[in-house]
Amino acid sequence: MTLPAPTAAVLIIGDEILSGRTRDTNLNTLARFLAALGIDLLEARTVGDRAGQIIEALNALRAGHDYVFTTGGIGPTHDDITADCVARAFGVALPEHPDAVAILEKRYGAGEFNAARRRMARIPEGGSLIANPVTDAPGFQIGNVFVLAGVPKIMTAMLEDVAPRLRTGAVVHARTLKVSGVGEGDVADILTAASQVARAVSFGSYPFGHGSTGEVGTNLVIRGRDEAAVEAAASGLLADLTAAGIPAAAVI
Repeated sequence: MTLPAPTAAVLIIGDEILSGRTRDTNLNTLARFLAALGIDLLEARTVGDRAGQIIEALNALRAGHDYVFTTGGIGPTHDDITADCVARAFGVALPEHPDAVAILEKRYGAGEFNAARRRMARIPEGGSLIANPVTDAPGFQIGNVFVLAGVPKIMTAMLEDVAPRLRTGAVVHARTLKVSGVGEGDVADILTAASQVARAVSFGSYPFGHGSTGEVGTNLVIRGRDEAAVEAAASGLLADLTAAGIPAAAVI
């Protein structure tokens, strides 16, 4: 029996994201990372540096998905409260992890390893460290939750240590048909009919060029885990568009 694909959610934490001062790119990075492993990212939430919201969101997400990835809030300052919230969500203590202390002591040295930096050595009881090859300060995993840094370069680097811990699934294949000079409304009926025939795959419609002086059109995307079914559905849709007098081109 084939197991269903693992599912995942992302919890982005930080007032700086909600205020607009910082542009989030971590969600896109995680989406691509998970897609390559055949893991379906089904949900993403963004919350500020408020303990109640973080705990509530984390408990909901970890109950509903195989994996949860959090980004942000594990630095040395007073508003870095993610570790505290994760410990409270799991109902465990938040002691200093001896391996994290050793890593940070080596990084900073006795004179620079102050109380603020020691905060980054606190790991919820039962958690395991996630390596940080950029600045050394580790993330951690507890249960199905992976707690990662908010800085994109560091978060991305941490994924190397995360990948081997995940159960993978079949990769989703995708094909795109680019329809130039035609809006979504002009292809909606054709797309609906195709989706009713090829039920093993999914169809999406994504307009481009609106509000600019450039090319206007629609990208039609077919996705599925069975590559042959995706190819057949794309060929069928292309034939339907051609028969309707709508020019389309396959995009690799």
